[in-house]
Amino acid sequence: MSSAPATGTIPGYTAGTWKADPAHSEVAFTVRQLMVSKVCGRFTGSDVTIVTSEDPLASSVTATIDTASLGTGNERRDGHLRSTDYFDVGKYPTMGYRSTGIRPSGDGWVIDGELTCRGVTRKVSLAVASNGFGPAESGARRARFSATTRISRRDFGLRIPMDGIGGVVGDEVSITLAVEAVLQK
Repeated sequence: MSSAPATGTIPGYTAGTWKADPAHSEVAFTVRQLMVSKVCGRFTGSDVTIVTSEDPLASSVTATIDTASLGTGNERRDGHLRSTDYFDVGKYPTMGYRSTGIRPSGDGWVIDGELTCRGVTRKVSLAVASNGFGPAESGARRARFSATTRISRRDFGLRIPMDGIGGVVGDEVSITLAVEAVLQK
C-alpha cells in the first residue's frame, strides 16, 4: 500500500475551509454524439467547499451545481439538455457531490464520494491533483485543484427516447474540474 503524498510536497499547503471562486473555477463535461463528434459543455453555477485538514486524508469536499447553468454553446441543445429528457431542471434544479473519503494514488489523490443527479445517488471517485497553494494579488490565500472522472449518464436516468437504436449520445461522460478556492477567515 502506498503512503499519502506528503503535505510538504505541496508548496504552501494550508489547512482550512476554502470556497471555490466561480470566476476562476470550472465544471466541464464531454460526451460523444453520433459516435463521431464530441459535445463539450460546462456548468457556470456551482458552490464548492473544500476543507483541508492537517492530515490530508481527513479533508473533505462538498459541491452543489446549478443544472440550469449548463451551456454547450448551442441554445437549442442546451434547452433539450435542461428538459425532462436529461437534467429536468424544473424538478431537479441542482446536483450535488459529497466526499466520503480520500486516499493516495501515485503522485495525487482519489476522492471517493457520492454524486446525486436527478434524485439518483451513485458512488463517484475523482482523480485529484493539487496545483498549489499561495497568495493572490488581493492578498487572499488561494488553492488550486484539478479533478477528473467518468460516469455513465444512464446510471443517473439521463436517457433519451432513442437510446436503444443507434447511439445518438454516448453513455460515458467525462467530467473535468478546475477549482481555484479562497481560504475563508
